[in-house]
Amino acid sequence: MVDKEINLDRADSALAIFWIFLKLGCTSFGGPIAHLGYFHNEFVVRRKWLAEQEYADLVALCQFLPGPASSQVGIALGLSRAGYLGALAAWAGFTLPSAVMLMCLAQGIIAYGNTLPIGMLQGLKLAAVAVVAQAVWEMGKKLCPDRSRIAIMLAAACGALFVPSVLGQIGAISVAAVIGFCCFQPHINTEHRNVSANSNRVAFCWLILFFILLIGLPLLSILLPNAYLTQFDLFFRSGSLVFGGGHTVLPLLQAETVAKGVIDHQTFLAGYSVAQAVPGPLFTFAAFLGTSIDGTFAGMIALFGIFLPSFLLVFGVLPFWQRLRQNIRIQAALLGVNAAVVGLLLAVLYQPIWLTTVKAPQDFALTLVAFFMLSVQKLPPWLVVAVCGGIGWGIFA
Repeated sequence: MVDKEINLDRADSALAIFWIFLKLGCTSFGGPIAHLGYFHNEFVVRRKWLAEQEYADLVALCQFLPGPASSQVGIALGLSRAGYLGALAAWAGFTLPSAVMLMCLAQGIIAYGNTLPIGMLQGLKLAAVAVVAQAVWEMGKKLCPDRSRIAIMLAAACGALFVPSVLGQIGAISVAAVIGFCCFQPHINTEHRNVSANSNRVAFCWLILFFILLIGLPLLSILLPNAYLTQFDLFFRSGSLVFGGGHTVLPLLQAETVAKGVIDHQTFLAGYSVAQAVPGPLFTFAAFLGTSIDGTFAGMIALFGIFLPSFLLVFGVLPFWQRLRQNIRIQAALLGVNAAVVGLLLAVLYQPIWLTTVKAPQDFALTLVAFFMLSVQKLPPWLVVAVCGGIGWGIFA
């Protein structure tokens, strides 16, 4: 009886998590950094699921892992609320809207091009600028309260701008961790909430499974030639070996599909343009490619394959991370890391988000309006996104 009650509670919680992330999956435009801004507003500011420092710690961890950082943060949040079922619910809610749209519209997009009005798309992008700006502002106030951490934030931002690559980001976080470890004296924090209840042994099993699949799938696809198995291997490797977010996976996907003649270049670019126009993670572009290659079932295989590494890595790494971050010297290092994360977000806010989106006085004006609605009026991000999309459709047509 007790087990049934626990399972029922967990299912109810997972269902609630699914609906929360489904709303985010339908309204989160702007790429992985913008998604982290939406998550910050929803789970730190509004729902209080995490403290500011806990959220920054989680973001820092996911920046180190290969795969889509925003999706991994969502998986971890779901895991913290309702275990494995919650992790699956969070991923499904956040991912399925864009995946379904891309799979359903794949053939139509190939035939008719981008069906989203240009003005509306511009309004959605400007809303994303405001969301990221608000996240940087709010996180900066709490995570960079003194001159030392402000200096780390600015140095990390400059480093990321001068070295615009994953190595620059990892380098900035690593240097900040060393500075924090050596120089900061944190308050002892015993209020960290467990993000994962897994034991080290269970976590280690997830990591072993990740490496078995990474090494074994290519061999298995050679020994047992099968189109679906080969496709699953392709997308699993793509999700396992790419750092830095959705856009960085595109060269690998292009090399595995266009270069090998699996899909033509025009179709690839058409899908990529649509993937940027829909909300949710850009990794759902895999669903478009799979559907274009061999139908809906292939699209589902591609989607599952590219996100499976994120599940395995989050399940495998989080328990060790949870224990490490309770060490006082690790907490000191994280003070520096958190400041660096704010700096990295600031750098990304400027390049590429600001420079590629805010190009005219009207763009700047709409961004200010969106920021005002978020920061002063405290309107929910989904409403701000809808308003900006409508305004953009009207003034940028």
